Amino acid sequence: MESSGARRRRRLPQYAALAFVVIVGGAATGTVYVQAQAHPGGSAVSSAATPSASASVSVRAGGEASVEPVAEPTVDRDALLAAAVESVAVEDGARMSVAALDLESGASAAYGDGGFDTASIVKVDILAALLLQAQDAGRGLTAVEKSYAAAMIGSSDNTTASALWEAIGKADGLDTANERLGLTDTQGGDGMYWGLTQTTAADQLTLLGQVFGDGSALSDRSRAYLAGLMEQIAVGQRWGVSAAADGSAWALKNGWLPRTATGLWDINSIGRVTVDGHDCLVAVLSDGNSTKAKGVSLVEAAARAAVSVITREAVSDSPAAGAPATS
Repeated sequence: MESSGARRRRRLPQYAALAFVVIVGGAATGTVYVQAQAHPGGSAVSSAATPSASASVSVRAGGEASVEPVAEPTVDRDALLAAAVESVAVEDGARMSVAALDLESGASAAYGDGGFDTASIVKVDILAALLLQAQDAGRGLTAVEKSYAAAMIGSSDNTTASALWEAIGKADGLDTANERLGLTDTQGGDGMYWGLTQTTAADQLTLLGQVFGDGSALSDRSRAYLAGLMEQIAVGQRWGVSAAADGSAWALKNGWLPRTATGLWDINSIGRVTVDGHDCLVAVLSDGNSTKAKGVSLVEAAARAAVSVITREAVSDSPAAGAPATS
């Protein structure tokens, strides 16, 4: 007669759900649930998943189990963003680059590369440099500097921007500040041509991180001051990355510049937007636009695409090895 133990072994299906309590350093760290495949000789090997980690579990003859961590599938958000911007209308001859970061989750995505004219988005960088210099001198901004800063950021005034550009030491002062701020691919414009400063979307995201993130070279007071000005943009200039916000919670600075030689437009926008309670940093740069309106539409569409990708949560993992999680 067949024993009850033998009957149980005979009835074991090819796949079985097993659970183990993982012991590390004498303490139970949690239960690992696995879908295990039975093999001849009484062993089973499978992949495991927990809310916080994954493991490979081997069950040897005699009931001994070993657990080894394995890399969890990752979401390729750059690829998702590249797919998302395929539906964004980019004119022939125009270029666009976008970078975004969700400050809550740390998720980020980027599309496009290369350098772009800053146009007036450099005014955020100019003010950041001025604030760093004031910090180093152990002083606050003067009443005149505050007046100039408010006009430069709020209404994108060029005269006050030129005055503060000279005050920081023009390109040399900007470049010195950017070394401390972590901008590695930004070069100040020649002479008084601050709008022709060259930058990348990645560098502009770094600059936004210095204003809205943690671990900044700027003091808390300087960051709050600059962020506050970016929340008080003139009504006619409230376009760009703010299109990706789900309400009025945004802070931004836009830049627009028609190039004399070609008649084509540089259209840029950088800032912070709030979406579903998540604070997201977004930088969109473009050039070669035939009109300002088309450039604005391009920038806003790219910002919406980027924010949708970085705030999207993965809902399942692909069973294929190396496949990204889908969402």
